Amino acid sequence: MSTSDIRTISINQLKPGMYVHDIIKQRGKMQIKSRGKVKNLDIVQQLKKKGILQLKIDLSKAFDPETGELINANKAQQADESTIKKTITKHINFDVELTRAAKLHEQGKTIQREMLDNIANDLPVNIDIPKEFSDNLVGSIDRNPNALMCLSKIREKDSYLMEHSLNVAILLANFAKFLDLPKEEVEELALTGFLHDIGKIKVPDNILHKPGRLTDNEMTVMRKHVIWGTKTLNKMEMPERIIRTMGEHHERLDGGGYQQGKSEDEISKFGRMIAIVDTYDAITADRCYKAGMPSKKALKILLEDSPSKYDLELVRQFIKCIGVYPVGSLVRLNNQQVAMVVSQNSKSPLLPAVKIFYSLRSKIFITPRNVNLAAKNEELEIESEVLASDLGMDFNRFFNENIAT
Repeated sequence: MSTSDIRTISINQLKPGMYVHDIIKQRGKMQIKSRGKVKNLDIVQQLKKKGILQLKIDLSKAFDPETGELINANKAQQADESTIKKTITKHINFDVELTRAAKLHEQGKTIQREMLDNIANDLPVNIDIPKEFSDNLVGSIDRNPNALMCLSKIREKDSYLMEHSLNVAILLANFAKFLDLPKEEVEELALTGFLHDIGKIKVPDNILHKPGRLTDNEMTVMRKHVIWGTKTLNKMEMPERIIRTMGEHHERLDGGGYQQGKSEDEISKFGRMIAIVDTYDAITADRCYKAGMPSKKALKILLEDSPSKYDLELVRQFIKCIGVYPVGSLVRLNNQQVAMVVSQNSKSPLLPAVKIFYSLRSKIFITPRNVNLAAKNEELEIESEVLASDLGMDFNRFFNENIAT
C-alpha cells in the first residue's frame, strides 16, 4: 500500500467492494475504529447508525463484492479511483431498487417541502440535508438508473413545484452519468437540479398556479424567481458553479432567455444541460390545470427548438439517454394491452423491456408481468405512447399499491 492508494470519502460514498482503512470523523463521544472489507450494504448501514461521517479507504484492496477477488491484484496495472468505483458499484434488479427508490423519492418531496417552508419564512436552511439526499439519489442511479427514472413519471397535480425540482435532479444526474462525467460532477448536478427552482417560493400563488397565459407584468414577476433563487443560494454559501448553473436554467442560445439574456458561449455546458432537462420535465408534467404532454412530443419540441434555443448535440445525447420511450412511460401494445417501460434497449430503441398491467379490451388492471419486446420470437410491439389521463385510469394508485411495493 502507498499513500496514493488512500482516499478520504464521506459515509454516503461508501459502497460494497471498498476496504475501510480508517475512521476519521464521527458523531458522539465513543470513538469507533473499524478496518476491513465492506462486503454488503448492511455494513454501510451499520456504520451510518454508529455515527460514522468520514473515513479513509484503501484503493489497493478494492474487491469484487460478488467473488471477493481483488480488483487491483496487479500493482503495475492499478486502475484509477473512478474506474474502481465504477467496477464495484453493484447493479441491483429493477424491482428491488424500485422499492428503495420509492422511499427515497418520498423523502425528496418532504425535504423540498421543509426547505421551501423555511425559505418562505426567512428561516435558515441546513444545506447538508439536500446535499446528503442528492448523493443518495446518485447512489440509487448507480445501482439501477431505471427505478428513479420510473418514479419521475409518477406525478401528483398539486405537487408540481416539489416534484419538478426532484425530477430535474433525477433527469440531470442520469444525463450527466450518461455523458460519463466524473461522479463529483454528477452529484453536483443532482444537487443543482434539486435546488434550481428554489426561488419560486417567493412567487405569489395567484401567478405561480395561474391556469392560463400570464400577462406581461405577471411574467416579469415569475422571471424574478431566478434572481430570488440566486440570492438564496448565495446566502446558503453554495459553490459558485452551482449558483451559475441554476441561474442559467432559463437562458437560451439565441439570447432570448432570462435573467441575463446570455447567448451562445456565454452559457456554460451545465447551464445548457439544465435548460434541456428543465424544459423537458415542464412540458411532460401534469399541472392542476392541464395534463402533461407525451415524452415523444416533448422531445420533438426540443429538437425543433435546436440549435436556436438549445444545444443540438446535447439534445441528441439527452434523447439517447432517456430513449424514444423513456422509462416510466405508458405504451399501448399491439395486443390491446397497456404497459409501463422499465428499461431501454440501446440496440433496438423501439423495443424496450416493459411491464404489462392493463387490458384495454376489458378495461381492467391485470397482474403485472415483465416482457422484453426485443426478445427472440416475441411478437408484441409498441403502437403508441399513451397517457393515463386519456385512458381514464388511476395509474398512480395502481403503481403505488402493486408495483412500487
